[in-house]
Amino acid sequence: MSITGTPVAQFAVWDYVVFVAMLLISTFIGIYHAVKARGQQSNSQFLLGDRQLRAVPVAMSLTASFMSAVTVIGTPAEVYRYGAIFLIFCISYAVVTIVSAEIFLPIFYSLNITSTYEYLSMRFNKLARYIGTSLYIIQTVLYTGIVIYAPALALNQVTGFDLWGILVATGLVCTFYCTLGGLKAVVWTDVFQMGIMISGFLAVIIRGVVIQGSFERIWNISYHGGRLNFWDFDPDPLRRHTFWTIVFGGSFMWTAIYGINQSQVQRYIACINQCEAKLSLYFNMIGLWITAICAVFTGLTMYSIYYQCDPLTEKQVKAPDQLLPYLVMDILRDYPGVPGIFVAAAYSGTLSTVSSSINALAAVTMEDLIKPHTTLSEQKLSWIAKGLSVMFGIICIGMAALSSLMGSILQAALTIFGIVGGPLLGFFLLGMLFPCANSIGAISGLAISIILTLWIGIGGQVYSPLPDQTRPLSLSIAGCFFNSTEPPDPVTGSPWTTMNPVTELNSRPAIADTLYSISYLYLSPIGSLTVLILGLIISLLTGGRKNKVDEKLLITKKNLLCCFSFTHTSDHSEVKFGKENADGTADRGEDNPTFSHQELNNSEKQNHILSMTYL
Repeated sequence: MSITGTPVAQFAVWDYVVFVAMLLISTFIGIYHAVKARGQQSNSQFLLGDRQLRAVPVAMSLTASFMSAVTVIGTPAEVYRYGAIFLIFCISYAVVTIVSAEIFLPIFYSLNITSTYEYLSMRFNKLARYIGTSLYIIQTVLYTGIVIYAPALALNQVTGFDLWGILVATGLVCTFYCTLGGLKAVVWTDVFQMGIMISGFLAVIIRGVVIQGSFERIWNISYHGGRLNFWDFDPDPLRRHTFWTIVFGGSFMWTAIYGINQSQVQRYIACINQCEAKLSLYFNMIGLWITAICAVFTGLTMYSIYYQCDPLTEKQVKAPDQLLPYLVMDILRDYPGVPGIFVAAAYSGTLSTVSSSINALAAVTMEDLIKPHTTLSEQKLSWIAKGLSVMFGIICIGMAALSSLMGSILQAALTIFGIVGGPLLGFFLLGMLFPCANSIGAISGLAISIILTLWIGIGGQVYSPLPDQTRPLSLSIAGCFFNSTEPPDPVTGSPWTTMNPVTELNSRPAIADTLYSISYLYLSPIGSLTVLILGLIISLLTGGRKNKVDEKLLITKKNLLCCFSFTHTSDHSEVKFGKENADGTADRGEDNPTFSHQELNNSEKQNHILSMTYL
């Protein structure tokens, strides 16, 4: 039952109107960019928007892509059960932004590449590139499956639609407009969908404040319920979320996403110049902060409403990830169209992430696996890229079915990034930091690291950490109008647990409460450091000290002390970087003045509009 003791409402006509309007606008954006580029869309234009994107839309796209339905649905449920310590991720976002903008971006941008895994063939060999591409494809398909499943779960909860029908519909809509419009369509739909996501959060928060009378009451209830646990400095690595796991482990995990993940890197290297690319990352950091704050406040609002009548214990919902949709239909039932905004927010998150993933998957497959072995024209390659978009859309729909077996969507999504993203981050860092690292050491370190993180990750899924490590906060049903007749589980506090806790405890091996119970956020640093340490040792043992590496493939002082200098042309329609290629496009290679600081003469100074120095 709801807070009023009556059944939770279903969708009304205006909710469907709002929801369908969001779908139509997203689709129209894709069609618009497809028509605009009709007859002249090249492979570069489809995958990189012809490298003419600006900082603000790219920043909003970056935020929407990985703070999607998983955030809209999963984070408030996380706060409801475990407290607002999730907000400490804002520190991780700041660290990740600086590292990505000042270390990874200058290297990738100066190389003028489309796929980040092209770097691996430049630094090591083709095998390293194929391995990196394959791991990325596996990781992204699994993650995208989770993101498709999340809003399907929300729609199933609040509308009664068939869950698997929604899964298929979600994937098909994403695939449609992504295939039509390419990267520009993806970015501009992300901008629109980001606004919808924030609107969904605000609708819940504002209504919660009205119900409680003030935000102060929400804050007080959360405080007395132990939800304002921001500063937990317990160094125990088995604790799921503490200051250290979030700041240290979270920084590694999100660096693997923003520093080397194709879905993100492809967006900011498509900016019109390197300054815009860096600005897009810093603006994105602000977007991440805003989204995280909205998600945490939404979770606190939900707790303040259900702190005396937990829907999980009362069997009103079957899983934590259904809590927020339940709340929306409970407190917003009297406002036609507003529940539709929330569902549109969850669905928008999915569209943004899935379209970004499909576009990136098409890019790496084209650039790393197809283009090196063919001499087809750019237009024909563009058609192949569109075909790849359709193929990966269908594959991601199939993988969504696995997500229903992975428990919490938030932890499942981040665990995947830890298992694969951590070792891949170490793979790139090994090449960028150590000139002596060779392909034998790098590939060997990566293989061992993947085995290790996969072992820990699967072990953690088979033997879930016990409550004394995850430490879920207490929930009550004392204020419910109708209490469940089924007693709560003595271990989890939820009547929906099907396993026998006594049997589970007796059958757990010792390693289940040590290595398998380590915080999922530590998977990324474990994977990265394993590659760095073992890769360096093996490289030195196999003649790595004789390596001669091009300086532009390494992290150097000029990456950290990078001076921007560029001028607009008289019509303000183009930004020129250094010398031009034969086709009139800007040369963005090692002669780019971004990396070879040149003094401006007097005539150049008169036309010089903007100069920025990052220290």
